[in-house]
Amino acid sequence: MRTIEVDFDVYKAITLRRPSEEVSENDVLRQILGLPAKKGPAVAGGAPAPGDWVTKGVRFQTGTEFRASYKGQTYLARVESGALVLNGKRYDSPSSAAVSITGNPVNGWTFWECRVPGQAGWKTIKSLRKAG
Repeated sequence: MRTIEVDFDVYKAITLRRPSEEVSENDVLRQILGLPAKKGPAVAGGAPAPGDWVTKGVRFQTGTEFRASYKGQTYLARVESGALVLNGKRYDSPSSAAVSITGNPVNGWTFWECRVPGQAGWKTIKSLRKAG
């Protein structure tokens, strides 16, 4: 993925156009430039690629980054080989990874946010689940 440098005023203007955290800087630029909205690859159709992680009907591509803040510390995890990997340990659910951090029961779907490869913005993973 290529990066571009912008000055603070441009970044601030783009940020102010984001109606929510679910809208990335790239989404704003696509809108300004009149380009069609890009479909999010986190919930992709078809068969999962090798290494993708599918949980509760949501497919996360290999390389999808996860982050969470707990008690002032930021934790980072990544989708690798069909699982969520945090500090070298594999987890089969967002909640089990979250519990390893908090030591208490926690809903991992509200604890974590993710950034899909090729996208700049972070999204709550709960927002990726289909309404049921």
